[in-house]
Amino acid sequence: MTDRFAAALDSIDPRSRLSAERRSADLAALAEDPAVDLLVIGGGVTGTGVALDAASRGLSVALVEKHDLAFGTSRWSSKLVHGGLRYLASGAVGIAHESAVERDALIRVIAPHLTRPLAQVVPLLRDVSAFDATLTRVGFLAGDALRRFAGTPSSELARSRRISASEVIRMAPTVKRTGLRGGLLNWDGQLTDDARLTVGIARTAAAHGARILTQCSASQVTGTAATVTDELPGTSRAIRARAVINATGVWAGTVDPAVSLRPSRGTHLVFRQETFGGLTAGLTVPVPNSFGRYVFALPQPDGRVYVGLTDEEADGPLPDVPAASAGEIDFLLETVSLALDTPLQRGDIAGTFAGLRPLLDSGAGQTADVSRKHAVLTRGDGLVTVVGGKLTTYRRMAEDAVDAAVATSGLLTGESVTRTLPLVGAAGRERLRAVDAPERLVRAYGTEAPAVVALGEADPRLAEPVAEGTEITGAELVFGALVEGALSSADLVERRTRLALIPEVGAAATAAADSALRAQ
Repeated sequence: MTDRFAAALDSIDPRSRLSAERRSADLAALAEDPAVDLLVIGGGVTGTGVALDAASRGLSVALVEKHDLAFGTSRWSSKLVHGGLRYLASGAVGIAHESAVERDALIRVIAPHLTRPLAQVVPLLRDVSAFDATLTRVGFLAGDALRRFAGTPSSELARSRRISASEVIRMAPTVKRTGLRGGLLNWDGQLTDDARLTVGIARTAAAHGARILTQCSASQVTGTAATVTDELPGTSRAIRARAVINATGVWAGTVDPAVSLRPSRGTHLVFRQETFGGLTAGLTVPVPNSFGRYVFALPQPDGRVYVGLTDEEADGPLPDVPAASAGEIDFLLETVSLALDTPLQRGDIAGTFAGLRPLLDSGAGQTADVSRKHAVLTRGDGLVTVVGGKLTTYRRMAEDAVDAAVATSGLLTGESVTRTLPLVGAAGRERLRAVDAPERLVRAYGTEAPAVVALGEADPRLAEPVAEGTEITGAELVFGALVEGALSSADLVERRTRLALIPEVGAAATAAADSALRAQ
């Protein structure tokens, strides 16, 4: 790292920095003393959440991830912090309440910089009957009650209400005008990005002493040990642990064959904002003849809109990167177009992405009917596996998994503190508004945004966008390499910045990503 970059990063807590240098030092330390209190396998949102929960309780922790942070399902969500409204529709009141409580923690304490309120509007068109509109309104009122029970003030998430046709059009300019008789407005939480949340959790865990090791796979896993292979040179070493937690999501069965999962694929389409005329709210379209299911068009940073999502059985071998099927693409186009003046075409699509939900096999008829409640399973030798759940409830999943590992291993530690533990970059809304950096950067980096600005000032070329069609700068790529643990250009364009969600933009930014890695 050059001296000018080092000076730009002076404000960043060195303990929270993840880099190739930090990774090498942590691997060397484990080679010297290959024993920890807890070994975590999997670097998604749940695995990093486990590492943070355990490290913040004072345990020594090593996390190993075969690929990169947020490589799997954790980067393929709708980027929503759900309050559990959908679960109310199916009668799962407990899961709904848990979601609302965890949403409150995320948006008010854990990551206010990465979360914000998102208006969601259901346009009342001709094909929405008065009865269906009433049911939806009742559901929104129940969601208001959940918010109040969770302690979330209306200043963070406003109450739902009926709105006029003109208000619907203002929020969703391309909505169908014919027969529009107003809309129903609800508020939920939205993430700047799910992969950024995962990286933030991992860095916070590192600040508490956890060793975060990407490009490291685990094999021969038991409740007290595993063989860990550094995938870069291909060298292996045995790691001993008082407890081991399997947080590998849809791959949990490859670590513990006794775990039976029923993966479900959720697909999204990526559009440029101009296709939706400047969408500012989540356009919510009921799926015909399917009570409680919706397709959403969700405005995103960097001039994008995501349309999703599906719930399809994912049979066969598990791919590292799932792909959208032709049927899912057609379903999403057709359903969202029911609410638009001009139907969307395949040529309007700028990209697609799909993720696999790690659902525990309950024998339900369709994956849409399988419970989203998480499960913590303890094998006879003490190996703990955590599966199911939702991104919003990652913290509670991690807490339960660590509790199980502590109970099984006899480790001495206190209760979880992550409910009130802010992530790196987090601060209250008022302080975030005072951060001396562009709002776009504050929403991604919080109080650390000035360090990204400083990198651009250290080298003005880094202050420029890395490709046409994006605002992402070279400074953000350098920050990803020096602070956020990116080891390859794919790590930078696919997960630290999400440039690759529009393939041509990601391809155009690859040279800048390669240059950023050389800053190490």
